[in-house]
Amino acid sequence: MEMNERSFFLKDDGEIPNNQELPVIIYEGIFSGNPNEIEASFKRHGWGGNWEGGIFDYHHYHSNSHEVLGVKSGSAAVLVGGDAGERVELKKGDVIVLPAGTGHMMVESSEDFEVVGGYPEGMTANLLKRDPAMRAQSLAKIRNVPVPDKDPVFGDEGLLLRKWKNQ
Repeated sequence: MEMNERSFFLKDDGEIPNNQELPVIIYEGIFSGNPNEIEASFKRHGWGGNWEGGIFDYHHYHSNSHEVLGVKSGSAAVLVGGDAGERVELKKGDVIVLPAGTGHMMVESSEDFEVVGGYPEGMTANLLKRDPAMRAQSLAKIRNVPVPDKDPVFGDEGLLLRKWKNQ
């Protein structure tokens, strides 16, 4: 199994808050040989509320929860962080962890693109779009979302714990 992991921070762009404290994490190819194990891994490590489907084609974020997305099939280009954010190419077997406040939208995808999503145990995600009137409230909520106890892929280890627990 070949896997690359990476992380990056996103700036608040004035419309999408993103998360100044926690980086986006990507595990490239972690489930490429067994994409049907994605949901089981998320559940095993306390990331529930699982669902399957696509990614909305408009900028949105969650102010009250982190989110994990595992690519079960196909591929897609996802814009993470708003218009000035980072374009990420996701393919079958990849996992991306979005800290609370991180904007994301699908730019294009293959016809068979499907993700499995989830949230840390006990969290359910709201769905927010760019709205200046909600900005202060969103920023306050984002700061109060706790760091999860487990990485959705590696449990008690993994890049999420190395990068997020020290914040």
